[in-house]
Amino acid sequence: MCNDYEQHIRYAEYCKMMQELALGMPAPQGEADLPQADDIRIGDLGPVMRASGNVIELTQMRFGFPPKGRGGPVFNFRSEGRDFSDSRRCLIPASAFFEFTGKKYPKAKHRFTFADHPIMAIAGLWRDGEANQPPSFTMLTTEPGPDVAPIHDRQVVVVPPQRWADWIYLSRPESELLAPCPAGSLRVEQVRAGSD
Repeated sequence: MCNDYEQHIRYAEYCKMMQELALGMPAPQGEADLPQADDIRIGDLGPVMRASGNVIELTQMRFGFPPKGRGGPVFNFRSEGRDFSDSRRCLIPASAFFEFTGKKYPKAKHRFTFADHPIMAIAGLWRDGEANQPPSFTMLTTEPGPDVAPIHDRQVVVVPPQRWADWIYLSRPESELLAPCPAGSLRVEQVRAGSD
């Protein structure tokens, strides 16, 4: 599943989108709150959008809930059949997410982008950090839409901009928000060939 994504959204683009959507932003935020990155992988810090009073703030969080016991970090969380009304919901801004195919390393790397917009947001959940650790986030997944199915049997939940507030504040049914992308919503390109 998705364990790597790209963040090339410029802060000016983000601000313009937030204004178009009439979503409030905290006054002191700026470019440093939306850093650029070619790859954000499990364990890395990345910007996350979450509710803070009546505004949506950007804050840095670690990708993947820390493991409980022997397992690894929880970086993807299945959304089907779950109730997130009491969860801490967030959005992960991204310009693309990556999926990998093949059995041998390096695997083929496929880059998915929104077909009609440079800004993507992935539905997620977040938790406070423990001890001196920062907060952490995980991405929600669902069945793959037609654009992802040829590459992977699951996909992250991509929330279109007009539904951002609906997910953050859960103002629409989860079944409408946590659905696969319709055909033609995502573009895919292979950015690295695999070894097998």
